[in-house]
Amino acid sequence: MTDLLAALLLGIIEGITEFLPISSTGHLLIAERWLGHRSDLFNISIQAGAILAVVLIYRHRLWQLLHAFLRPITTEQVFGQQPRDYAYKLMAAFGTTAVLGVVVKKMGFELPDTVAPIAWALVLGGFWMIAAEHFAAKHAAAIGERSTVTWTVAILVGVAQVAAGVFPGTSRSAATIFVALLAGTTCRAAATEFAFLVGIPTMFAATAYEVWDIAGTPEAAHEDWTQLAVAFVASAVTAFVAVKWLLHYIQRHRFTVFAIYRFVLGGALLLLVPGEG
Repeated sequence: MTDLLAALLLGIIEGITEFLPISSTGHLLIAERWLGHRSDLFNISIQAGAILAVVLIYRHRLWQLLHAFLRPITTEQVFGQQPRDYAYKLMAAFGTTAVLGVVVKKMGFELPDTVAPIAWALVLGGFWMIAAEHFAAKHAAAIGERSTVTWTVAILVGVAQVAAGVFPGTSRSAATIFVALLAGTTCRAAATEFAFLVGIPTMFAATAYEVWDIAGTPEAAHEDWTQLAVAFVASAVTAFVAVKWLLHYIQRHRFTVFAIYRFVLGGALLLLVPGEG
């Protein structure tokens, strides 16, 4: 297999898995065992490609939020709240992620390069998703459907993003969506949109940080920018399709199918790659 084809496949895998609750980081770490290890810049950049797809999907919402700061008075609302208030909560979630992310980075945390931790995270994450779905449904039945994002939800979503990054296999989208649902934003559409919008500045900031960190280093000089560009475009295109599908799917279905997928994949990895810890 050529390096360019391998990069294309990695971009497709990233685009499909970044926003589905099945862990893109876990899938990439596993895929790299057969397709070749890539630099941190490569992995972060193709994640940014997936985020670009979300920017395109939510471009009207993003313009609405930006416009809210240009107009002192507006009657428009975002899930029952003023756009400016909603934007401030997005900032709070991103700020929480940024601060905790820097702390984790300074602690020298590195993602595991063995399969076993990822496999266990996939399996345990499946159980967590089923439990979270159950309690989120009970919570929604008790208090009714609420689409408003509170400050508590915003902070917890920020924390969840960092936790998902620390434990590959957890899934950032699953962690943030279910945290929002359990913390009080019981409307699935509202919880999902907030989780995805927070991911935009988070992943773009992570990409900028990595670029700044390696600028002028031998790693940057040896980066294959053609392969990175191919993977970036592939990630953006497939993520656009995946997110569009997911937004339609969750309107009428639960996340159970993703939990089952995690059980199957995690179990298969533990059986096929035994003894790797």
